[in-house]
Amino acid sequence: MVKSVMVAYALWAVSGPLGLHHLYLRRDSHALLWMLTLGGFGFGWVREFIRIPAYVAEANQDAEKERKRPLSRAPPSVGPIRFAGQVCVGIYFGTVALIGLNSLSFFYLIVLPLSVGAGVHLVSSVGQQTSDLQKTMTACLITSPIFYGSTLSPLPISLAASITAAQHRRFKPHRPPGSTQELGPRLYRLGLAWLAFSAPLGYCIFHNTTATLYYLSDCVAALLNMFWFLPWLRSVVEYVLLMPYRILCVFTGGGYYEEAWRKVLEILLKEYTQSEKEALQVLSLDVEASLEEITRSYRELAKTWHPDHNSRKDAEAMFMRIHEAYEVLLRRHRPHRFK
Repeated sequence: MVKSVMVAYALWAVSGPLGLHHLYLRRDSHALLWMLTLGGFGFGWVREFIRIPAYVAEANQDAEKERKRPLSRAPPSVGPIRFAGQVCVGIYFGTVALIGLNSLSFFYLIVLPLSVGAGVHLVSSVGQQTSDLQKTMTACLITSPIFYGSTLSPLPISLAASITAAQHRRFKPHRPPGSTQELGPRLYRLGLAWLAFSAPLGYCIFHNTTATLYYLSDCVAALLNMFWFLPWLRSVVEYVLLMPYRILCVFTGGGYYEEAWRKVLEILLKEYTQSEKEALQVLSLDVEASLEEITRSYRELAKTWHPDHNSRKDAEAMFMRIHEAYEVLLRRHRPHRFK
């Protein structure tokens, strides 16, 4: 079936960030990438305005001519946009894993590198190109232990995986003439992939909102601190990172500095996590305790259970529990970094 440029543009305009025009053109890897990143974080969707005719021509390419092309074609050239996309999506997948899956065993050694590698390979498989999945994953698994436990570990892992994917890039194998897949199975596979990506993140957001927001805040702060030597560049990066929030304010009629948005954040942070509830119990406090009450209780209990003033065998362990509980609650009440 011949694909239409007008239909592709219509789908691009109506639901471009969801990748329906790529689904129409049978570019399923591209469609999945757009579903998971909302159109390449918006930038890829805008860029496609001039790329759609080429996509349609590629989809309408005669299968017989494609089959007769020599199998020993030279590797595709390294595109800077594809490489940058691999790095960014790898970091994105790694950040999602850090938010939703960091409680799993061997997270930094297995789960995180596999998540980053999946993001890099997804971008490398867009269009007629692909890369060696096994070598990309191996690069991630080798790089991950070097940056074990670091908040910014997705960055070097993604760089290593992207370089490996670029070195082993190749064209996808030819499809036999007349080999087309039904829409149902394609949608089924895309749905499973989308669910596997979004389920851990959704669980974390809805059941552990406070920890999620604090982690995002820590990631943004750590990234901005990398540009301490260039204040103007730091301001530019901060502006870009906070752009989605500003867009949300515009669409909802709120202002970036309005008190209403601070109240929304307070509502989101009102629910205590399990570790914070346990910390409140250790310090014998209720959920309405203020920072002053938390500090007062901590000082009293720390003085009572300090090993130098308490001869009980469990005094040191209890003293450490009190200190850890205080640190947990202190993180909850610390001032916001961005205003």
